[in-house]
Amino acid sequence: MSEKKKPDQVVFNESSQTYDAALKPYATNVGAPAIKATNTTTWKNKNIYKANKQIKAKYLELKAEFDKMTESLEYNNLVYSARFNFEPIIGETYHLYRDKNEEPFLSILAPNDCNFDFVGSFYLNSELLWKKIED
Repeated sequence: MSEKKKPDQVVFNESSQTYDAALKPYATNVGAPAIKATNTTTWKNKNIYKANKQIKAKYLELKAEFDKMTESLEYNNLVYSARFNFEPIIGETYHLYRDKNEEPFLSILAPNDCNFDFVGSFYLNSELLWKKIED
């Protein structure tokens, strides 16, 4: 049984067999306001600029944190590979020097109490990480 085709201006849903013009997300008759595409270039460019600035700022924060962690790793490797004849105590500060053969060694002697080749002072924290003490 063939049903008569509805005119184009009538919004009829063939699958549900209902008129559903009110349910459409767009205008369905010639009296409706025209849909005009707005120029979004300015909005896009402004938000691209903002997004790029935000991403760059986050990248710089992460890079600074990474550089700090890398430096901490290098100091820990340097101090832990140094020669010392005592068990360092957590919470104490020790001093790293180089001997005549350029080999690092850890000492309790402060730089002003000796004439060794001073590398730096380090603090052993509760996580057993060596933190460089800035002068």
